[in-house]
Amino acid sequence: MTVELERPSPHVAEVIMNRPEALNALSTDQVRRLADAAAEVAADSQTSVVIISSAFHRAFCVGADLKERRGVTNDDLRQQRQVFQEGFEALRALAVPMIAAVEGFALGGGFELALCCDLIIASATATFGLPEVGLGLIPGEGGTQLLPRRIGLNKAADLLLTGRRVGADEALRMGFIDRVVPQGMARSSARQLAQEIATKSPLSLRAAKRALKDGIDVDLATGLEIENSAWEEAAFSADRLEGIEAFNVRRTPQWPSWEHERR
Repeated sequence: MTVELERPSPHVAEVIMNRPEALNALSTDQVRRLADAAAEVAADSQTSVVIISSAFHRAFCVGADLKERRGVTNDDLRQQRQVFQEGFEALRALAVPMIAAVEGFALGGGFELALCCDLIIASATATFGLPEVGLGLIPGEGGTQLLPRRIGLNKAADLLLTGRRVGADEALRMGFIDRVVPQGMARSSARQLAQEIATKSPLSLRAAKRALKDGIDVDLATGLEIENSAWEEAAFSADRLEGIEAFNVRRTPQWPSWEHERR
């Protein structure tokens, strides 16, 4: 299998790309498998956090499989485009927090795949780039939209218009990755972070992510309305009662929303 779905700890799912001969290049089949994994996770109410990773250290994902695209017709490309759009949208639409664990190259669509996630953990040897303008293309799976939302228009233009590659330290300074860890430690660090996040209220995690995503591109007043709606969903839930009680008696919360969703 070129995409595997594992459960490394309770309430954590890990989508693992494993196509080493192509450095996880995104063929049509590979994207369909990513979409299938996203659908499986979305249907599992017991999942609180999703990790996207690579089974090997040389690359996270080097982008679209250009060997597959060689000689394709415009109609073929349009058909593949639909598969890519649907696959990436399935990942972006996941309601739970997502973490990208990046080792090695994250180029083109691989970079955009990481940008689908809420948090990006990169090893010290990770390399990022959007080389599409040098191939007669532009980033087409969210790169022109997601990157400037993370780092601003000018910094995004620097990467988009030059196609240059940046290492983990510069990526951290620019602000599109969140943590740098030693080489070979991206997956284990992502799993540790996911375990930490998964201890929190599942209802609150989804509400917080929704408020962040829906509020980022609206005016402040509308954003505060979105925040209030998400706050009410969490505050008037059994999870809030359990969270405050557990805090006061100093025990680990047993989130009622888990029990409710199991029924």
